[in-house]
Amino acid sequence: MSMNLKELLNSGITELSPYEPGKPIEDLERELGLEDIVKIASNENPIGPSPLALKKIQDYLEDLHRYPDGNSFNLKRALSEKFNLQEDRLTIGNGSNDIIEFVSRCFLSSSDSAVFSQYAFAIYPLVIQGLGAEGIVSPATNWSHDLDKMLSSIKSNTKIIFIANPNNPTGTFLPKEELLDFTSRVPENTLVFLDQAYYDYSSYEQEDVTFQDIEKYPNLLISRTFSKAYGLAGLRVGFSYSSLEMADYLNRIRQPFNVNSLAQVAAETALSDQNHLLKSLELNSREKQILYKEFDALGFEYIPSLANFICFDCKGDADQLFQLFLKEGIIVRSMRVYGMTNHLRVTIGTEEENLKFINALRKLINE
Repeated sequence: MSMNLKELLNSGITELSPYEPGKPIEDLERELGLEDIVKIASNENPIGPSPLALKKIQDYLEDLHRYPDGNSFNLKRALSEKFNLQEDRLTIGNGSNDIIEFVSRCFLSSSDSAVFSQYAFAIYPLVIQGLGAEGIVSPATNWSHDLDKMLSSIKSNTKIIFIANPNNPTGTFLPKEELLDFTSRVPENTLVFLDQAYYDYSSYEQEDVTFQDIEKYPNLLISRTFSKAYGLAGLRVGFSYSSLEMADYLNRIRQPFNVNSLAQVAAETALSDQNHLLKSLELNSREKQILYKEFDALGFEYIPSLANFICFDCKGDADQLFQLFLKEGIIVRSMRVYGMTNHLRVTIGTEEENLKFINALRKLINE
């Protein structure tokens, strides 16, 4: 006798497709036997983590037989001091994806709905559908969130509105005043989840929503991550700041020891290394302009970005160009999963990585 798992499953799970991350370097090495591969697909910091954080990790290796601090006390204290926050309003996650899960599990059921934009982070619909809730896709305008359309998409059972700013995968940015005005018009019992995974890049160039804005908008939650500008993607650590009541509920559903010891000490140390952060942001800003100029010169349209990546129109089937880049030892990101079949996304890398990408692009369009 065999078990019929499908009959037992949450109905939302059966139609889910797993999230597909950027292609690992090891896969391409194995498949094509290439060396010196450049991966500019997953919006990672090309110069890596703070050297101070790496040293701190080394100091903690002998304590790996101990469980991590389940409350992340030192990391919360460091975040509190860095951003002038109340520690008991922080929630620490295994990456900011963890925060998305916490919030969704706290507030969504099969009788609820959540709103997200047409070109939104792929994790939002996966989590919503996995909980059996209704995902409401709000049409985008110029590849960006259309806040008026998102407002009109809200239903009586809408519990959460997901907004990534800057947006992944398009890099578009909503000005602070527009976001706060939108939040003020959202029903008070609907949560605005502001995903600021790329906040460090946007705030380097423009004023953005801050944690202090939550004081005026209690239905606003902000999440950030150490995976991008801080270069700690491999350790998976993110956090959110919200009202005290909301943080209390999120921490009830959070698994014990969800963030490992090395991730905690690395994130805490990375916060103190402002020089490394600025070096990362300056490199990104400088190299982004160089890529813009190259796209202009080669006649490729692109979406202006306030993040550390650029989406560009391949003027045809993006998957075909994606495969050609792989043969050149360059991993970029196809946007087919987002319905952007003519677009590729390229992470802004080091000067050398970007030059290799540019030279390959020139070669491929001339073949």
